Amino acid sequence: MVADSDSNIAWHRVQLKKNRAELRALETARFTMGEIASSKRDGQPPKSIAELKRKIAQSERVIADHDKRTRRPLATDLQSLSNASWSHWDAYTQQRKTGQRSPGRG
Repeated sequence: MVADSDSNIAWHRVQLKKNRAELRALETARFTMGEIASSKRDGQPPKSIAELKRKIAQSERVIADHDKRTRRPLATDLQSLSNASWSHWDAYTQQRKTGQRSPGRG
């Protein structure tokens, strides 16, 4: 995973991973034991599955919004491809035209 320069996004990525693992554990415990054993031991009510799903969705939205703003577009739609400059799309083709060869190439 790439390190994030925005600490808020890094926090959301960690929370997303943690909440997904906790949700997986809750759902597994619910189906294998019928009730969560840790809630009996601690005396605290377990986090509800709906609450974890809400937190996961919130973190996913924040991360997706950040990625949409910072990552370059993939440019696979027709409009983006038609606006792209195709004269310099392949550096190797340009080198062959000028007769230059990169070291190590045949």
